[in-house]
Amino acid sequence: MGLSEAMLPEFDQEMANTRKTLERVPEGKLAWKPHEKSMTMSRLATHVAEIPSWAIFTIEKDSLDIAPPGAPPYQPQLANSRKELLEIFEKNILAARKAIAGATDQHLLKPWSLLFGGKTIFTLPRISVLRSTVMNHLIHHRAQLGVYLRLNDVPVPAIYGPSADERAM
Repeated sequence: MGLSEAMLPEFDQEMANTRKTLERVPEGKLAWKPHEKSMTMSRLATHVAEIPSWAIFTIEKDSLDIAPPGAPPYQPQLANSRKELLEIFEKNILAARKAIAGATDQHLLKPWSLLFGGKTIFTLPRISVLRSTVMNHLIHHRAQLGVYLRLNDVPVPAIYGPSADERAM
């Protein structure tokens, strides 16, 4: 079994869990944020929906500069509705899954770099970037979104077992 084949079942499980969380983002609370320094619900949820697309950058490019010198910096999207949020997410997971499935072990072991303003932040094998900067980063922000849901009295979905809102039957 190749590296991409080993990763895809986990990718599929995490995307299904993420979809359950995004489906609960309340329409009337998109501008809500728990603290002045926090992202709005819409910004955080859109970030979660965008993260799978990073798998495509990781596989198709040797690096990504999120603030390239002399060019505009990366501009994140901002969903204006739950429907738009889920459309962004679905488009990204389909493209990301295809990219992961098509990557050879040799390619996944090649180095990839994240840059900011032309300066390297890190260089890791692509497989490590998929695990840390894509999967783990998504899981981190999905959990953060779960807190946003809880603070707005929206039932938090069961992810790895029952949540306080969804008891096992």
